[in-house]
Order: sequence, then structure tokens, then C-alpha cells
Amino acid sequence: MDIVPVIDLLGEQVVHAKRGERDRYRPIESALTAGSAPQDIVAALLTLQPFRACYVADLDAIRGNGDHRSTVAALQDRWPEVAFWVDAGLATPDDCRRWLDAGIRHLVIGSESQTDGATLDAALALAGEDRVALSLDVRQGAPLGPAALHEDAGRWPARVIAMTLDRVGSSEGPDLDRIATLAAQRPGVRVWGAGGVRNAADLDALATHGTDAVLVASALHDRRLDAGTLARFASSQLAANG
Repeated sequence: MDIVPVIDLLGEQVVHAKRGERDRYRPIESALTAGSAPQDIVAALLTLQPFRACYVADLDAIRGNGDHRSTVAALQDRWPEVAFWVDAGLATPDDCRRWLDAGIRHLVIGSESQTDGATLDAALALAGEDRVALSLDVRQGAPLGPAALHEDAGRWPARVIAMTLDRVGSSEGPDLDRIATLAAQRPGVRVWGAGGVRNAADLDALATHGTDAVLVASALHDRRLDAGTLARFASSQLAANG
């Protein structure tokens, strides 16, 4: 199981996401580094573990208030070995083209931003199966976006994200039942868990519930997940791939 750190961008800063209440997000206070500049935060995260991927939520783009295309492209240029998966509220095929043209290589299609399946289809055609993930967004148990994206597993790409927004930054634990349900809906799909991870015990539980990767932020920044724990999971992943 891969550990994927998360950075949430708002107004050119990394902010602390909590329960999807975006109007209340404030600049992150991290035990790993001072300040909240995106480059500094990514550099600090990579001192914990040479992560293979990083999830970026462009909250300004998701809310239709500008975007961080140049910022994310700079991150990708500085760390070409890291796959930056970007959720930027991509709602049309043209949105996907603009981000790909800016040098962004991995797209996340968030269900909350969709009206139908056209944008997902366009992203897959433009970027390919290995560079697209579908985020199946849920808040308070209610699926966000078109029901068909949640229910028709045949439309899913190889990666889906079980994004439980009200657990993000909550320290309430991951939504294990939902992750297991998605994994059962389409055997072989790579399910990424998102929201609520507190400690190593949660990572162990996720690994036994069909989770291919997990998105983590708060537990990294306050050191509840330390370098030793991260190395253990990285070693397990290497053994599994060996």
C-alpha cells in the first residue's frame, strides 16, 4: 500500500483541510517546516520518505476562483520523479486540456465537479488510463455528482479515490467499509482511501481492506506517522512488487 501525501492549495499557500469546510481552511502549521509555501511543504514531506506520488487539491480552481497551474507545474518540474495527482475541479474536456498543456501529467476527476461522464471520458482519451483517477466524493454519506459515476463500476478508470470529505482532517479514522465496498464493486480496481487517517494502526487496517494507496496529510504534519512507520509500508510495497 502506497502512502500519498496531500497538499491543499488556497491563495498560493498550503492550508489545513478539515471536513471539507473550505471557507474555514487556514494556512497549515506543520511540525516538519516553518511556513506554508508549497515548495517548502513538499520538500519537507520528502525528507520523511521519498514518496512516489503526491495528491494536490487546487481549492481555488475547485471553487472557480483562479487556479495554481503554474505552481503545480513548478512542483512537477522540481521533482520529476514524483507523480503529482491534481484535483482542480476539472469539469469540462477543455479544463483537462489546459492542465495537461501546462505540464500536469496526472489528473483527478472529482465527482462533485461533474454533471455527466464526458469529462472523465475526455481525460482518459487525452491522458490515458495510467494518468487518470476518479475521485468518488461523499459528504455525510451522500454521493456528490452524477449517480452513474458512483454506481456504474464499468465506467471507472483503473484508480478510484474513496473521498469521504467529512472525515478529511477529522482524525476520526478512515471509512473502511466504503473502501471495501468500492473494491468489491469492481475487483482489480486500485482503491485509494482518503480522509481520517490517524496512525499506523489505521494504515494496517486500510491495508487489509483492499486499499491500494491512502491519502494522508494531518498525521504527517503532526508526526503521528513518522519516518520509521512510513519506511515499513514502503518496504512492504517493494516486497509485494518484487
